[in-house]
Amino acid sequence: MSQADESLHLIQKGWALNSWRNKPIRQAPVYADQAALEAVEARLHRYPPLVFAGEARRLKARLAQAGRGEAFVLQGGACAESFNEYTADVVRDTFRVLLQMAVVLTFGAKVPVIKIGRMAGQYAKPRSSDVEKKNGLELPAYRGDIINGPEFTAQAREPDPARMETAYFQSAGVMNLLRAFSHGGYANLHRVHGWNLDFVARSPMAELYQDLSNRIDETLSFVKACGLNSESAHIDETEFYTSHEALLLPYEQALTRIDSTSGHYYDCSAHFLWIGDRTRQPDGAHVEFLRGVENPIGIKVGPTTTIEDLELLLERLNPQDEEGRITLISRMGQSKVREFLPPLLEAVQRTGRHVTWLCDPMHGNTTTTSTNVKTRSFEDVLAEVIGFFDVFNKAGLRPGGVHFEMTGQNVTECIGGAHCLSENDLGQRYETFCDPRLNAEQSLEMAFLLSKALTEAVATK
Repeated sequence: MSQADESLHLIQKGWALNSWRNKPIRQAPVYADQAALEAVEARLHRYPPLVFAGEARRLKARLAQAGRGEAFVLQGGACAESFNEYTADVVRDTFRVLLQMAVVLTFGAKVPVIKIGRMAGQYAKPRSSDVEKKNGLELPAYRGDIINGPEFTAQAREPDPARMETAYFQSAGVMNLLRAFSHGGYANLHRVHGWNLDFVARSPMAELYQDLSNRIDETLSFVKACGLNSESAHIDETEFYTSHEALLLPYEQALTRIDSTSGHYYDCSAHFLWIGDRTRQPDGAHVEFLRGVENPIGIKVGPTTTIEDLELLLERLNPQDEEGRITLISRMGQSKVREFLPPLLEAVQRTGRHVTWLCDPMHGNTTTTSTNVKTRSFEDVLAEVIGFFDVFNKAGLRPGGVHFEMTGQNVTECIGGAHCLSENDLGQRYETFCDPRLNAEQSLEMAFLLSKALTEAVATK
């Protein structure tokens, strides 16, 4: 399609790159200096893309496979990336845990696992309140490092457009590391499973995990015995994609490009972008922006989602019903998933539309301790995923994947798990400025438990 043909196509859709600016918008910062904002946007628009359209198209094809039950999605990373954690070790450790989880889940799901990081761009966060109060002082809420700072001072909390440029350059650095790790031998299956064996040896639930680890070992030994080495089977590299919530629309617009191959617009800030539970209004700015770009798109679906709104969102964001275009990310809470998810699943099934379903078991299971610290229970997170799997099993469908807020660091932000972290342990390494994350060991433990559940589900098909 030529650029002229694409322009006509978009005019017919009533969409333009900046048409979102004429729609009602939520969760948007107010910048005091509009000239400074426009200058940053102009510079960002001239910078190279962070990802490429061909990569986004490949991910869309992979997500279509997951929607058909031919693959399984593992999406994970920080609640909100921090400028202060811009180090090779932090990137490497989160990437490594995602690889470890993927190996275990592949064995349970019996299909390829699509790995998507909440990385290289997850710098903005929606907030339940526009302001934060401490000791009688009221300041704007912290909205992520791309917008303002977490320190409780008037200067730090003032939205600063220069932060978008910092986010871009840090995202470029993270992308460089991820590409190197993915294709430079670090992702070799034998090496990754060796890390899993280290985890099993030190886990309090070692006996439970040992059998699964032994079977993975046997499979890898069989592959090697068949003469499929790293070079012939490409087991020393992996596909890895990036994602974030498309929340800060000036940044997203500035990084949107016309693909020279197809003539279509792609948001080149990430391969996969999603709309949050607070910004999924069918007539809102975020839906308006994302309906015009060709990336695969996620929509967070919670207890307040109505069937009518969901059907309208599917029509607006994917009128041609393209496979792999839409991923619905369920975030119900463990006590509500079996009640609220089935009607939405059944409604989508009735429309005949192609979607991929993921489970986000984090956002519906946040609690606050008696000392006013936000946390999540490992057992609640696990219970929601199991409930999600049960809903799909009863419907005769295979779940598409899971979406975790996690880190490769051994923080103490979520309670429970094999090491039985309690509220008293939270102060040891509570490092998040936003939402609590599963730590490295809790994440891998979750993968082992879900692999067992997937194995049992596959066996009953």
